[in-house]
Amino acid sequence: MNDIEERIENFKLLKNEIENINKASLILIEALKSENKILFCGNGGSASDCNHLACEFISKFKKERKSLPAISLCANNSTITAIANDFSFDYIFKRQIEGLGKKNDVLFAISTSGKSKNIIEAIKQAKKQEMKVVFLTGKNKSNFNVDIEINAPSDKTEQIQEMHIAIGHIICKITEENF
Repeated sequence: MNDIEERIENFKLLKNEIENINKASLILIEALKSENKILFCGNGGSASDCNHLACEFISKFKKERKSLPAISLCANNSTITAIANDFSFDYIFKRQIEGLGKKNDVLFAISTSGKSKNIIEAIKQAKKQEMKVVFLTGKNKSNFNVDIEINAPSDKTEQIQEMHIAIGHIICKITEENF
């Protein structure tokens, strides 16, 4: 099977995640309608996806509507490097959640491997603060205490990332239709 055929098959398998994608969208809609916010976190390419998706909520996705509160915890280099230097890279998102997150906000965490220590710490902190957690990862299910986990059906980083941005766009569209 070549790369294109493999990607097509993976995207076909995403239909198994439709229910979780819809549930994740409902969590975001409920939070935003209750005047809560979405905090995004991820590493590397997933950090770029976080910046991209937060932008879709703040600006717009398909239609003009009010700005929706979303923050990418990956965007502030000064904060990230200060926390990494003063504490540990494992806490770069945890500390931001501690300062910015509140009960019923949503942490939207993205990890292709599902094993990133700083993402695990972020999830723990979010749950400690009674936030909802939506977790995008690869095909292997995690054992984390999250509200919704969406698994991209691949173990190849680049293919997982391609599906993550598609999933993110679907969630943006569903959410935006409610505002």
